[in-house]
Amino acid sequence: MKKIYSALVVTLLMFSCSEKKEEPVVRTEVKTAEIQESMNPQQILDSLKYRNERFAAGKMTKVDYSAQVLKSESSQYPSAVILSCLDSRVPVESIFDLSIGDVFVARVAGNIVNPDILGSMEYGCKVAGSKLILVLGHTNCGAVKSAIDKVELGNITELLSKITPAVDSASTKQGDETSKNNEFVNKVTNENVKLVIDNIRKNSPILKEMEDKGQIKIAGGVYNLENGKVTFLN
Repeated sequence: MKKIYSALVVTLLMFSCSEKKEEPVVRTEVKTAEIQESMNPQQILDSLKYRNERFAAGKMTKVDYSAQVLKSESSQYPSAVILSCLDSRVPVESIFDLSIGDVFVARVAGNIVNPDILGSMEYGCKVAGSKLILVLGHTNCGAVKSAIDKVELGNITELLSKITPAVDSASTKQGDETSKNNEFVNKVTNENVKLVIDNIRKNSPILKEMEDKGQIKIAGGVYNLENGKVTFLN
């Protein structure tokens, strides 16, 4: 009973979606197995939405990282796996007001998916207990722009080929469909996130089965570099 009560207290402190709930002045706690187990995929997604709002409003939680390092040294219980672009302007834990032990983060230019990324996601969900996969694109993405402009350079060529299907999907063969057209770039960015989600389901039977059983949720979003807000895609 004591463990359940403690887990509920920490959960309220870390993941409350109500502005009326006050968080501690400095966070020292880390995610526990009880907290990870107590939340369902939708609650985790809702908590990310809420905490991104905190970030965008400049109301981030203060964290004692030294204390968290010590408390997480022997175990980890992340609630989500976030696939993000390599871009330095998208600090994943920061934009969701999170810290040590909260989420797994995979980063690669263009937030594309490949066998290594899929294996990492399978580990995060099937082995380590995460219940949400979030594919996170962002505005003004250099990889997306390069794919639109058909850049060819070393291994970058192969990477960009994974974004090309999103360019083709967004194209209407009309108007300015170059990287100078922000509207088209944003359209390709959204399509890329959706296609990556489709590829996860197609190429990972493990994750597809977990999603079908309601054990995990696979979602997408786009981070806006101008205002710090994430738009979540249906």
